[in-house]
Amino acid sequence: MTSLAPMPVGGVSSVVFLGTPEVAVPHLEALVANGVDVELVVTRPDVRRGRGSDVSASPVKIAAQKLGISVSHEVSDVLNIVAQKPNLLGIVVAFGELIPIEILSHVPMVNVHFSLLPRWRGAAPVERAILAGDEKTGVCIMRVVEKLDEGEVFVRQEVSIDREDDVNSLRSRLNEAAIKILVDKVKKGLGEGIAQTGETIYAKKIKTGDLQIDWSQSSNLILRQVRVGGAFTFVNGRRLKIVRGKLVTGVSRDFKSGQICEISKSSCCVATGDGAVAIVEVQPEGKSAMPVEEWLKGARLSSDFLFGA
Repeated sequence: MTSLAPMPVGGVSSVVFLGTPEVAVPHLEALVANGVDVELVVTRPDVRRGRGSDVSASPVKIAAQKLGISVSHEVSDVLNIVAQKPNLLGIVVAFGELIPIEILSHVPMVNVHFSLLPRWRGAAPVERAILAGDEKTGVCIMRVVEKLDEGEVFVRQEVSIDREDDVNSLRSRLNEAAIKILVDKVKKGLGEGIAQTGETIYAKKIKTGDLQIDWSQSSNLILRQVRVGGAFTFVNGRRLKIVRGKLVTGVSRDFKSGQICEISKSSCCVATGDGAVAIVEVQPEGKSAMPVEEWLKGARLSSDFLFGA
């Protein structure tokens, strides 16, 4: 059985950084700003966007090039660095693929994960925490092992989930907390890791079905779908994204789920399984997001209209 490379004792001054999306960029920039030598950045390959032949680099690649750091798309290239820097540590932030054990046996790595492990292992921990109605989540700095998110945890910090938090606001606060503890642990040392304990729950990728609104569900569940981003319903056979909404109380139970229970030139409330939701901002199919009053001008909805029908 292949064993993992030993973790550095004490702080380190040289790292390799593996990350891809925008959320990983502040981590890279913070390490550099705090005097950590980033010997190499590994990121996912450039991707083609749109119908043209142009390709776009990942946000991490763009940031690394601005910082004058060498960039690779091959994880195996970290082995060239560890041969020169034996006290090397790999830092993984939203890289997007598993690290092979052949690499981990030579380069010890830690991962920044946005949950309180072992709850919400996997690809979408922030989204799943909001959908589940969790009151708190957090950040873990854990060891990267061959299996997904199963390594020992070196530090964890709880972060509360506010009722108004969407994915972006929650991720921003998690990122802020993560950067502080990551820089501290890299410079001062990781210490002893602690094995994960408790119920294991996997944060599967968000699929279309997770975001289609069932108006017979509770208002709070529907609003959590909206906060995740991309929640949608159907109006006259066309998809309508609900960008923002708010809870409405005191609604008569005489309305069917999905039925408009209050409508004016500037507001639209829809009955749910236990109350109602006021629609604040929408994005019609093929258009940009707009305030509900702007959408209502052309929607021509009657008071007995059923959303999702």
